[in-house]
Amino acid sequence: MIDLVIADDQSLIRMALRNLFKNEDDIRIAAEAEDGDQAWEFIQRLRPDVALLDVRMPGIDGLEVLRRISRDRNLAATRVVMITTFEIDDYIFDALSSGAAGFVMKDAPPEDLLRAVRLAAAGDSLLSPDVTRKVIHAYAERGTGGARPHPNLADLTDRELEILRWVATGLANDEIGERLFISPATVRTHVGKLLSKLAARDRAGLVAIAYRSGLDVPEV
Repeated sequence: MIDLVIADDQSLIRMALRNLFKNEDDIRIAAEAEDGDQAWEFIQRLRPDVALLDVRMPGIDGLEVLRRISRDRNLAATRVVMITTFEIDDYIFDALSSGAAGFVMKDAPPEDLLRAVRLAAAGDSLLSPDVTRKVIHAYAERGTGGARPHPNLADLTDRELEILRWVATGLANDEIGERLFISPATVRTHVGKLLSKLAARDRAGLVAIAYRSGLDVPEV
């Protein structure tokens, strides 16, 4: 059973999320918060498997809640999925570096939200296609002049570098495996090596490294 905390300042959004998750046999809503301060209080007390956080909320925002979760050793097992409506900017990359397991747009299909929560609970991550396209567009507009290559990229094998580029698309292990004709387990092994070599907290951190390093990311 996946224990989930939902945080959004709009009551209609919370109701929609509640109705989406309440009929799922493997997901239990542990608490609902209407602002960042309440979300942080619930998360500290309940230590949920996944926190679904709105980016912009009264009090402390979702990004600050994410940072606090990342710094708290007692919450090492809590994964965070951000839900957002606003355009991609540097805050998104900061959030990925802080350990967000994924981003989903509020107008995404319900199955995307369900999949994001399940993937996060399983230790995987998901960027919705809309978010991924905006990330790519944002970096394309900036050009390569702003790239800051990670110092350990040179330590990667050709295969690991290829996997890193595919991880940056937001695809899950099984989807990457299908495109490269390898098993999800093999992808998982490579991702584990990438996490170690690049000192990333999780695969979402790998996404931030790939974009900040200016890597060419495949189109999906």
